[in-house]
Amino acid sequence: MIIISNSVQLGDNEVELVAIRAQGAGGQNVNKVSSAIHLRFDVQASSLPAFYKENLLALKDKRITKEGVIVIKAQQHRTQELNREDALSRLVELIKSVAIVQKIRRETKPTRSSKLKRLESKTQRSQIKKARGKVRLD
Repeated sequence: MIIISNSVQLGDNEVELVAIRAQGAGGQNVNKVSSAIHLRFDVQASSLPAFYKENLLALKDKRITKEGVIVIKAQQHRTQELNREDALSRLVELIKSVAIVQKIRRETKPTRSSKLKRLESKTQRSQIKKARGKVRLD
């Protein structure tokens, strides 16, 4: 059982975990041992609430395929158990990220005093720059 929040949980049968050989340097261990984990999670066939499904499928994330399958590859650690935990925690983190509702930004106008302050600082700055010019003796 994978716990997302107090009310949302995923069954172990909804997540497909496959052990594969890791890529990159590592000597004999990389060539012999299947320590990397390939996680696949079908969003549309899952038991997640509709709110989560819609937000996950709307994400512009390279880990989500066009078919709505989340693919996570974990090969950071040397052992299969640690990579399995890493992949599952990254899946939970991704699902939790869509639960946070972003605030709607409302456009505001600058106040009258802020406009006056800005104009005053501009005139002060221009006076300073004028004073830097050549001194003429007339």
